[in-house]
Amino acid sequence: MSQPIVVRDIRPEEFQALGQLLVGVYGGLEGFPTPTQQPRYYEMLANIGDFTRKNGAQVLVALMDGELVGGVVYLGDMAEYGAASVAATIENAAGIRLLGVAPAVRGRGVGKALTEACIRLAREQGHQQVVLHSTEAMRVAWDMYERMGFQRAPEIDFLQAALPVFGFRLALGEE
Repeated sequence: MSQPIVVRDIRPEEFQALGQLLVGVYGGLEGFPTPTQQPRYYEMLANIGDFTRKNGAQVLVALMDGELVGGVVYLGDMAEYGAASVAATIENAAGIRLLGVAPAVRGRGVGKALTEACIRLAREQGHQQVVLHSTEAMRVAWDMYERMGFQRAPEIDFLQAALPVFGFRLALGEE
């Protein structure tokens, strides 16, 4: 029997725990830059709570049995997206960044629940699309996004140092 996944806004006392989880998740991705190669990126992950101070941003956490098992940043204001300047120019969109799920619970719907919560927020705020970026090292998430209806958007691809980063969009139709 699977445990229910609870998704909610992060609490200040969870900032450090989620930051550590994300540093571990991203640092463990085969083929992804290491903390030595991209220290500012890992500093951003470690300080994930800083996103709660950005305009239109929410940091969501996923819990199973009261344990923090994942998180994501939802950006209702693309000017705060930050990863690619091209993304900031996308109109009537919301963004998803820095999704991470604890390895022990992967494949149990945590990433999907976090993504669905972001899509719900985007719909509630009247956005027409949701934008995100992924890398080859994140193929599992990439596949999940495509199953959820996201489509590749090569026009918003970019390079992070030497790392190719691939854009995705989900058009939000009427429900």
